[in-house]
Amino acid sequence: MKPINLSEKLSRFKDHWHPRQIAVVDQMQVLLAKLSGSFVWHQHQDQDELFQVIRGTLYMEFRDRTETVREGEIIVVPKGVEHRPRTEEGKEVHVLLFEHQQTEHTGGVSHPVTQTHYPKI
Repeated sequence: MKPINLSEKLSRFKDHWHPRQIAVVDQMQVLLAKLSGSFVWHQHQDQDELFQVIRGTLYMEFRDRTETVREGEIIVVPKGVEHRPRTEEGKEVHVLLFEHQQTEHTGGVSHPVTQTHYPKI
């Protein structure tokens, strides 16, 4: 039960698309991630996912549109909705994510960026 400094936690890693777990709230994990470029198209069949942009601008692509998520804004991706987060080329975006502990990183998609473990920091 201590405050968590997001800037300090973000300073501990540099890699993109590899979230770090900073807290657990009931069955939800709170993750920090640095993003750059385009992720893989995927969906989470049984879980919603919340993204809060801490730094930069995130583009959440859906098959029928793209939503722009700016610093201080959130977007919730409902379960079963195919999506692909991306950034402007060469730009880094920092996000805070809330998702169920059983949520698979890339849904059922196997891809070289898929992570099966989120380090705790």
